[in-house]
Amino acid sequence: MSAIHPIETFLGPVQVAFNVEGEVLYLGFSDHEFRAPLLSKLERLALAPRPDAKALDRLREQLEDYATGGRRAFDIPFRLHGSPFERRVWRLLQDIPFGETRSYGQLAAALGDPNLSRAVGRANGANPVSILIPCHRVIGANGSLTGYAGGLARKERLLRLEGAFRA
Repeated sequence: MSAIHPIETFLGPVQVAFNVEGEVLYLGFSDHEFRAPLLSKLERLALAPRPDAKALDRLREQLEDYATGGRRAFDIPFRLHGSPFERRVWRLLQDIPFGETRSYGQLAAALGDPNLSRAVGRANGANPVSILIPCHRVIGANGSLTGYAGGLARKERLLRLEGAFRA
């Protein structure tokens, strides 16, 4: 898909896709465990064949600022495409502050049903804009690092960067 553009980041290569309005539709690691299904969803969307240079530069700059500790939140415009449940989970993920974590169970309880932990995990894995929506801030109930499609080493690195992981 020519509308997917690789960029190099502090965590390795990522792929990004924008719509014609300059909003990020996809930001994921090149070796993301669930990359294929996420990319197949993009085929139905109006992707920009080439990203706006300013939008791409802004994304790179904010990722670099985040990597060096100069940024705690992103103001990159993005558009989410997912089920209503996924969108509810992604909204909760955006509310987890920098440097903090939540368990899958805590998110399920916040949704009104503590039995939704696995569904929360699936929605977390379907996050189409990694890092921008901080799905890495979700951990196991016992504090363990679990379930990160970008790999547990990356999850640990992100949480260490934010001061949320102390082994």
